[in-house]
Amino acid sequence: MWHDKQIGAAILAAPFFLAGLYLLHPVPLDLSWPLREPARFLLPALAYPVLEEAAFRGLIQGEMVKRPFGGRTLLGLSGANWLTSALFVAAHYLYHPPLWALAVLGPSLLFGHFRDRYDSIRPGTILHVLYNAGYFLIFGA
Repeated sequence: MWHDKQIGAAILAAPFFLAGLYLLHPVPLDLSWPLREPARFLLPALAYPVLEEAAFRGLIQGEMVKRPFGGRTLLGLSGANWLTSALFVAAHYLYHPPLWALAVLGPSLLFGHFRDRYDSIRPGTILHVLYNAGYFLIFGA
């Protein structure tokens, strides 16, 4: 997995994705806040991504890929990934403004791509933790 150039590109894309979000919504930067409030940082940066990947890519996408439509592709991504990502975005509408919730579509499709590619939630989970850690470091919990 670690020799996969796509994984490397996804890791390198994280700072660019976060910089784009920051340009859309600049906030005062306090990069030391996780040291003062580690539990408030670790929950959304580590625990939530692990639970979300287990639920969305593990359970939902894992079941959807078994369905006839789940293996069909659109733009190189499985139907199971598209549907799971749509549900992932919908779940984020509960806690985020609409454009912020929609911003998770790209990363969700990426995590789902690696779930399909490796038949495992491990790569997506690692990326999800990386992306969330960067996001919450910059934007707070």
